[in-house]
Amino acid sequence: MSRTKVVPIPVMGRHHINAYLLLGRRPVIVDAGTPGSGRRIRDQVAAHGVDPADVSLIVVTHGHIDHFGSAAELHRLTGAPVAGHVADLGPFRTGRAREPYRPTGPMGRLMARNKNLHMRVEPFEPDVLVTGETDLSDFGVAARIMPTPGHTAGSVSVLTDGGDLVAGDLIANSFFGLVRGRPANPPFHDDPLQNLASLRRMLALNPARLHVGHGTPLDPDRVRRWAAREDRRLSARPRLNGSPGTHERPPSHG
Repeated sequence: MSRTKVVPIPVMGRHHINAYLLLGRRPVIVDAGTPGSGRRIRDQVAAHGVDPADVSLIVVTHGHIDHFGSAAELHRLTGAPVAGHVADLGPFRTGRAREPYRPTGPMGRLMARNKNLHMRVEPFEPDVLVTGETDLSDFGVAARIMPTPGHTAGSVSVLTDGGDLVAGDLIANSFFGLVRGRPANPPFHDDPLQNLASLRRMLALNPARLHVGHGTPLDPDRVRRWAAREDRRLSARPRLNGSPGTHERPPSHG
C-alpha cells in the first residue's frame, strides 16, 4: 500500500481548529469540526481532488464538540461510516461533551465560561466502535487508530506507517494554536497525567511529526523536551484526596 499523505483541513481560521484528510488507496477524514462545518470540510475534500463519496471512514478523535460537532452531518454528506472510541460513547450519543470541563490553565478557565462549549450538537452512533489499536488498511490507508486516553477517556490518535501522528488534542500549539510550532496543553484535559503518559507512549514510537487539532505540525523532539518539563511540573503539583489536581498552577507553554 502506498504511503499515506496527511492533508490539513482548516475548520476555523487557518490553523485554529483542524480536521485532516488522509490520502491512500482510499481517503479517510479525521475529525469533523464544530457544528455546522460539515459542508466546509466536504468542499475542502473535493478541492483536493477527492470525490467526497469515495471517503471510506470518518475517525473522530474524541468527545469534544469542536471535534465531533459535524460528525452526523459529514456522515450524511459523504455516506462514510464514523469511527469513535467506546469510552466517549456518552458524548457521541447525547451530543454533549462530558462536564465539567477540566481546565489546564487560565485559557481553559476562561473558555469554560463560553456557552458554545456547553451546547448540545447533533448526536451520532459510531458505525465502527474502537476498543483498542485498530488497523485501517481495510479502509484504504496505511495507518492505525491508537487509543491515547487522558484528554478524554476515549481519545484516540491515528498513526500512519510513514510516521505521521494525527494527534487530536493529545498536544496542541500554544494558546490554542495561535503560537505556531510551540507545544502546549490544550485548554482542557480530563486527566493530565494519563494524557502525558499517552503522549510519551506515542513519542516512543518515533513519529516524524505530530499533526494536531489546534495549530501547525509539531516537531517530535521539541514535544519531547516539552513533555519532560510537563512531567516535572505535574510531579511537583499538589495532590488533592490522593488524585492529581487540575487547577493549581499554569501549564508549561514552552
